[in-house]
Amino acid sequence: MNAPLTQADVQKFVRVRREVRVALGTSFSDLQRVWQDIQAGQSPNLIQLAAVMRQTAGNVGVARQTQQAALAREGLSNERYAVVRAGVNRALGLPSVDLVKAAEGLQTGQLPDLNTTVKPATAQEKALVAPFDKELRASAAAGLLGL
Repeated sequence: MNAPLTQADVQKFVRVRREVRVALGTSFSDLQRVWQDIQAGQSPNLIQLAAVMRQTAGNVGVARQTQQAALAREGLSNERYAVVRAGVNRALGLPSVDLVKAAEGLQTGQLPDLNTTVKPATAQEKALVAPFDKELRASAAAGLLGL
């Protein structure tokens, strides 16, 4: 599962992410704003987090179904997809943050860990992701929902 990224992995990831972004529809812009805040070092408060989760809830279900169908078509397991997503984020210099886990933690009274520390990417990861850099940066916010 934790094997190094391959060109095929990145290409499959890009195809899945394209479908997920379309499935998220208009709620993607709200998610994008939260992502930009996190990248700027601002942690969303409980109210903001709840509002975004509420606004995207309907679309997230559709996006998850779309993702699962795309993963099956691409021959990627959920576990491998998560590893590839983390590698892509590293290559883009982006932190890996999962708002779904943060929201679940908030419901049980735990403060979310929105650590925005970026782990360094390997030269290979950077080279594999570089051709898709602009597109993947534009859809990076989908990763906030584990997509």
